[in-house]
Formats: sequence, C-alpha cells, structure tokens
Amino acid sequence: MDSVQIAAQWERILRRLRIELGDIEYRAWLQQIVLAGAEGDEVTLQLPTRFLRDWVSDRYGARFDALWKQENPSVLRVVLRVAHTAVAAMPHDDAVGPTFEPPEPPKVAAETVAPDDRLGLRSDLAAALDPRFTFDGFVVGKPNEFAYACARRVAEQPSAHGFNPLFLYGGVGLGKTHLMHAIAWELTRRNETAGQKPVLFTYMSAEKFMYRFIAAIRSHSTMEFKEQLRGVDVLMIDDLQFLIGKDNTQEEFFHTFNYLVEAGKQIVVSSDKSPSDLQLEDRLKTRLGCGMVADLHTTTYELRLSILETKAVRAGVPVPPKVLEYLAHKITSNVRELEGALNRLIAHANLFGRAITLEATHEVLHDLLKANDRRISIDEIQKKVSEHYGIRVSDMSSARRARLVARPRQVAMYLSKQLTSRSLPEIGRKFGNRDHTTVMHAISRVNELMERDGTFAEDVELLRRLLES
Repeated sequence: MDSVQIAAQWERILRRLRIELGDIEYRAWLQQIVLAGAEGDEVTLQLPTRFLRDWVSDRYGARFDALWKQENPSVLRVVLRVAHTAVAAMPHDDAVGPTFEPPEPPKVAAETVAPDDRLGLRSDLAAALDPRFTFDGFVVGKPNEFAYACARRVAEQPSAHGFNPLFLYGGVGLGKTHLMHAIAWELTRRNETAGQKPVLFTYMSAEKFMYRFIAAIRSHSTMEFKEQLRGVDVLMIDDLQFLIGKDNTQEEFFHTFNYLVEAGKQIVVSSDKSPSDLQLEDRLKTRLGCGMVADLHTTTYELRLSILETKAVRAGVPVPPKVLEYLAHKITSNVRELEGALNRLIAHANLFGRAITLEATHEVLHDLLKANDRRISIDEIQKKVSEHYGIRVSDMSSARRARLVARPRQVAMYLSKQLTSRSLPEIGRKFGNRDHTTVMHAISRVNELMERDGTFAEDVELLRRLLES
C-alpha cells in the first residue's frame, strides 16, 4: 500500500472519530495511537501500554474496522500492538512519548506496608499502603469499569492529557480507596524497574492533610510543608469531603493544586460526591472538575457475586454457589460489608470445623442479614425526597434556608432518623456538616407539622412507604 495514501486515510479516520467521540474522550483514549504501517491487507496501529491497547481494542476495535473499510476496502484487518520503543512512523498530534511495558507486580507481605522513599513514596507525608489494594485485586464490573480504566491510565502515564486531575467519587465501600492505593502500588512497581526515573508520589487522606497543615502553622514550618507537597510528581488525596467547612485548609489545598497542575504534576482525588455537589469554594470545585471525573456506581448483583467468587477462591475455601448467590442478593449496601460477611463465614467454618451451608450462613450472619432486610441509606432518602419536592440533591447539603428547600431537608432528616440506625451527629454530617441540634429541631418540627396538617402527614407517610418498598 502507498504510505502517503494510508497516512491521509488515517488522518481522515481520526478526524471523524474526534467528531463522533468529542475532544475529551478522543484525547483520553485515542490521541496516543500511532499508525505504524500497512502491509498487504493489514494495517498496524501502536499504543504505548498493554492496558491502553486492550481498552482501545475492546471499546473501539469494531469502529476502527468499519472506518478503515470505508476509507480503503483493501484493508481487511486492523492490528493493535504495544509499542516497545518510541515509534516515529506517521504520528498524529502529539501522538506518543517514551513507551513501556508494565513490569510484573512485586510480591508483598500480607500486612500494611510502610512508606519508603526509595520506591518514590514520600514517607514524611504519606500514609501506609495496603498490599491487598492492587489493580489485580480489584474486581471490575459495569458500575466501576470506567473509574478502573481511568485509574490504570493515570498509574501508567501520570499527567496524561485530559486526566489531570483525576476525580474519583462514589458511596462508602465502592472501591475509591482501593483504586487510590492501586495507583500508588503501580507507581511503586514502576519505580522498581531499572533504568526508569523514579516518580515521587504522596498518598494521604484529606484529614491528614489538614492536620499536617495545622501542625505546620503551629510550628512555624509552613514553607517546609509547602515544599514537601510541591516536590512530588503525583499527589493523591483521599476523602476530600473532609475539607468541607475548613476554609484555611481549602485555601492551602487550592494553591498546592494549582502549583502542581501548572508544573505538569498529577493530582488524584477521591470523594463521596461529584465536584459540583461538594460544598467547597466555587473556584476549587471548578478546578476539580476540569480533568477526568469518574464515578463508582452502586454494585450490581453480578458484580457482588463476582467479588464473592474471587474472594472465596483467594481464601482457598470451598463456598457453595448457593451461599454466594444468597449473600450477593441480601447484602447490597457496599463491598466492605459484603467482604466482611464472607470473612466471618469462612472464619466460623475454620474455627468450628463446620461446612459452609445456607443454614450456617443464616446462623452466623443473622444480625447482618436482619439489618440488610431494611437497610436504607441517607443518600437514598435524600434522593427520593429531592425528587418528590422537585429540588436538587445538592440542596440537602447546601446553606440555602428558603422554605422551598428547608422543609424538604427537614423531612429528609426526619426520615433518616426513622429509617436508618445513624446517630444524630452522623445524620447532621450527611446534610452539609450540620450540628446534631439542627437535626433534633428538624425532627421536632416535622412531628409538629404532621400532627397539625393531615396532608403533610400523608406526604411524609407516602415517602416512607416508597423508601421501604
């Protein structure tokens, strides 16, 4: 085939894909593809990593085939390969830089591993990493596959265009912290590979960020604190929602964020809500949302079952399929609770030498199963009440005091107390870090209104039935 014609056809295909997918998706996944050449009826495309090749092949392979056939009917096969060296043939845009193959994962002990400067982890700031939380140990399904793919991309190529910052969000126990640790482990593995420049990174919770910042102020060492954070290549902050209401800490994080991003360094952040729903400064919310935002959805039955099957195999304990299916149906709140239930079941079987059966499952997990029979989350209550009254879910945590918003918020607080086992302070935190006395007032106010207004009482009772059904 004529190389000039093939290159022109490739450029037309790329332009069409850019229009179809949009700039963000195109730059995230396709911009680094290089046309390596064409021979006979075969065209070869190269990508910098094995993971990226597999992702592109799975998501866009069929579309590549169709577009090539439209451009050049003589092309019968499109092959995607990993570039083992930087490729100069027929690039497009800023197609590819130095490339590499992921090294084999290191063998780690079964306990939490302390930070180590030699591996790139800043031990003076960072939290310890859990060796269970690797990419290999993450069970991928529909609810979390996009977040997983984004985390892998950042781990393989920090500061990739369109992925900075990477913002991971989702409810409790859905895998945000697991992915953060997995990124750190992947960076550690790469730092162990001979000949590669080490990547300095720090993983810490937002709470620890705040405490270290306050300690630096008290000890008059804020400049040292700033220099330590701004000297990393990758900064990972877990549970960013902890900074809500902490104005000075938000200010420091904002400046650190700007410095690192402008210096071409990678930021990875996790939270329980999307950037737009967090009660943070507008300028910080805007910056957090300007990169790649990936949510981890509530688990499906299929994903829960897959997680249980994987954990049972790794534990080396035979668990009947009916037991795993039963647990996947009954425990739907989060992955942590699901894994905890399986661990309890296995531990009980090992301690007493009993086989794992459905009967034993009911006996050992009776308290947990009973709790899950009526498990309703505050997030679910907020969503249902917001839909009923026609307001935004973010209004539940906002500072707005207009009656249009305040009354539904009080109803949601009342139902949270009635339908969950959460304490008043816990409920207050879910409603924009409000004090427990505010929750008490809301409950009292709703009770008063229900006694005086039959229509309002019917409204609240309808919401209760909808949530319990």
